[in-house]
Amino acid sequence: MRLPTPWIRVALAMFAVGWGANQFSPMLIVYRHALGLGPGEIAGLFAVYGVALIPGLLVGGPASDRFGRRAVVLPFAALSPVATLLLVLGPHSIAMISAGRALAGVCSGVVFGSATAWVQDLSHGDGLSARRAALALSAGFALGPITAAVLAQWAGDPLVVPFLPHLAIGVAAFAIAATAPGARGDRRGAAAGRNWPPAAVRTRRFWLTVAPPAPVVFGAVALAIIVLPEEVTSASTMSVGYAGLMTALTFAGGIGIQPAARRLAARHEHGGIIAGLAATVAGAAAGIAAVAAASRVLAGVAAVFLGLAYGLCLVSGLSQAERLAGARDRGAVVACYYVLTYLGFAVPYVVDALNGPLGRPGTFVALTGGAAVLTAWTGLQAARRRSESRFDLSRTVPVFSRTPR
Repeated sequence: MRLPTPWIRVALAMFAVGWGANQFSPMLIVYRHALGLGPGEIAGLFAVYGVALIPGLLVGGPASDRFGRRAVVLPFAALSPVATLLLVLGPHSIAMISAGRALAGVCSGVVFGSATAWVQDLSHGDGLSARRAALALSAGFALGPITAAVLAQWAGDPLVVPFLPHLAIGVAAFAIAATAPGARGDRRGAAAGRNWPPAAVRTRRFWLTVAPPAPVVFGAVALAIIVLPEEVTSASTMSVGYAGLMTALTFAGGIGIQPAARRLAARHEHGGIIAGLAATVAGAAAGIAAVAAASRVLAGVAAVFLGLAYGLCLVSGLSQAERLAGARDRGAVVACYYVLTYLGFAVPYVVDALNGPLGRPGTFVALTGGAAVLTAWTGLQAARRRSESRFDLSRTVPVFSRTPR
């Protein structure tokens, strides 16, 4: 049997790890009802993944630059189904569930940054690498929770059965990824990966144009699949099926827009980011009406817009990070970008803090205003970059240089 193209083999590992990472989202509702967990315990189970993920990103990306993509990605791709196995073996144990989520966070952190760089390496600069990596992650992020929600809602044993598909998918994806070749320039030697933070991350361009919109990537997702379902329903009446539907709407928009996002990123450096931020404004504005009327239909409309924002910002942000990075620090630069995107998962805590003084509709008004300000800021920075490129080309040469540093 002929094996898939090399980059597809790596993308399958990203897909499987993404599945394992996000399959847990609708299961929080199941745990709340089945185990009688309170808000603090639910928040803790949600947070433990992020606490483990950030160090995984910060270590995994530079390590893959130094030791090679295969050496870093494959062990943690193998551990991803082990993390799910812990959830299956301890469905009533908070300690086992927490351990499974912590391990899933470490695996996600190491694999996402390193495998994204690996896909970029194997794509050989054909302009599709950012979309390929984004599609692999997005498909896993979407199908994992949707499948888990369907099985939890309608299959038997909702604390175990929803996790079984990932066990098979994770093992199969690892076996296929293990046949992928090391990228050209892998095992770059002792000097690679030692400059921290990487040179691209120390530039004004990164912090003025790439970093500010990055949290919108997963901030939009969190708003759509975590915040809105709870704002338009009560915790006691929300079903796992509805949570799965909101996830499906969000990622359908995010995946569907990615081809257009790639074209926008290729045509205009900031075009996809600005379009994504505009979609965030539209989604947050629809959220105002949704929470004011407690309307699940309007929440679904908001989820579609927020999904568009996710897809546009992720593809465009990865494209910008790829342009900034050199071959020797690509994993580290991509990892730094992902760290910033995951800050968006703080949105549920921000919303909770604002709901008290502002009320639910007022909170979404504030979010809409914040997204509009960020859109205007990014547009101004894009205009300034175009002006600099036109009148002072010498300032852009070092930034766009793809020569290994």
